[in-house]
Amino acid sequence: MAQALAVDSDAPPAEGRQRPGLTLLAVSLGVIMVMLDATVVSIANPVIGVDLKASLSDLQWVTSGYLLALAVFLITAGKLGDLFGHKRVFLIGVAGFALTSLAIGLTSSIGMLIAFRVLQGLFGALLQPAALALLRSAFPGERLNMAMGAWGAIIGLSSAAGPIVGGLLVENVSWQSVFFINVPVGVAALAFGLWALTESRAKTLSRVDWLGVVMLSGAMFALVWAIIKAPEWGWADARTIGFLAAAVLIGAGFLFWQTRVSEPLLPLSLFRNVSVSVGTLLMILMAFSMFGAMFFLTFFFQGVHGLSPLQSGLRMLPMSAGMIVASPIAGMLIGKLGAKFTITGGMVITAVAMFLMSRLSLEATFQDSAIPFVLLAFGLSPVFVGATEIIVGNAPEELSGVAGGVQNSAMQVGGALGTAVLGAVVSGEVASVLPGYLGPAAASVTPAQMEGLKGLASVGMAPPGLTGPAAKIITDASHLSFMDGLHLGFMVSTGVAVVAALLALLVKAGRKTEGVAVHMG
Repeated sequence: MAQALAVDSDAPPAEGRQRPGLTLLAVSLGVIMVMLDATVVSIANPVIGVDLKASLSDLQWVTSGYLLALAVFLITAGKLGDLFGHKRVFLIGVAGFALTSLAIGLTSSIGMLIAFRVLQGLFGALLQPAALALLRSAFPGERLNMAMGAWGAIIGLSSAAGPIVGGLLVENVSWQSVFFINVPVGVAALAFGLWALTESRAKTLSRVDWLGVVMLSGAMFALVWAIIKAPEWGWADARTIGFLAAAVLIGAGFLFWQTRVSEPLLPLSLFRNVSVSVGTLLMILMAFSMFGAMFFLTFFFQGVHGLSPLQSGLRMLPMSAGMIVASPIAGMLIGKLGAKFTITGGMVITAVAMFLMSRLSLEATFQDSAIPFVLLAFGLSPVFVGATEIIVGNAPEELSGVAGGVQNSAMQVGGALGTAVLGAVVSGEVASVLPGYLGPAAASVTPAQMEGLKGLASVGMAPPGLTGPAAKIITDASHLSFMDGLHLGFMVSTGVAVVAALLALLVKAGRKTEGVAVHMG
């Protein structure tokens, strides 16, 4: 991070390339606000449910509404930055995110809270691609990998602080405070951004492809909605298949339209660069492994070990803290060795970490999980830094906002896929092995009761209030079956990491396209 901040602030006077270190600090304040929010909401949800008398479905919408708005709008938001200026769009995103956070903290209705979470997702979508585009402009050429390394360290810092800050606020202040904390951070980001950021925008674009916006939004909505609902509906359910089919059909129509319109929303020429295409796939696979794995480790710590949210956050601290160290190192290695070998090595380390996690025992201690967590930090950081640098850095500067939207969309889709697919893997394995762990006691359990036990065991829990000999039998069976599911899920993640390592070998050494003409049609 120090190297990135130490870049000569008297850089070329071209628009958007002044004061790179200050640019990094300014956009980091905005991203810290978003990352803190992402990690603290899950901690606040149980308390929100009690205070606002919200159902489980309502609480799912607190997360899903935000995710849908974010995923649907990211690429369009990147395009708006290319057209109207990334600084302007970034600052609108910061202001809107802070204001909706204030509104969420003041609301007393779960319906209004969900509505404001959707708005918050839209403003978050404005903020994130614009931040990457501003970095792309401020750190041209080979210096971008240093900025991406610092960027990864900041995300690691935010991820490490989120569960701890959120746990402290929820337990000692109120659930509203986890949203109120965004307000002073947002004000600081807005004030500093107004002073430090230099405007950058495309000079050859003039209008928005609104039909493309509608078609892409429809395709992304159908895809993400199907992924979110598949664990509830089932992957073979007609509704899941219908939404996935709609995503494919609308997406195909969108791609066809992009070849016909004069100023497409997402120029397909962007993906003629093999590295951009591979980087996008790598971002999806990285997020698949990371978010899917972390989702179920939370259940392991809280359901099986009975830890509080704050204690769970502390157990996962080695990974988040490791990213603070590993991300700048990854940026330096990419500069020296190139993205191909650095990313490939990172995915190999990730595969090793996932395999070690598949060996965790029921009584795993802090030290048992800390080693694979640290390895995971040093494995995922080169992939995150390298794939982001590949996507944003190899795209023409005219399309830096769109490229930032592609990077963020890939991460959101990959994370949603990882949670849903690995959830299906874990649940399927639990359903398969739970009756065997129950032994003779399974004969006295009704089908309806068995379904309830399977649902609880899929998140590492047993029915509350059990007493007598049956309590130990059912609790042990639930925990053991969950561990079998967890182990299988991590083995799937190991396979995904190996595939990603092989895919990374396709990354080319081509560098940035400064000053190259952009084919828009």
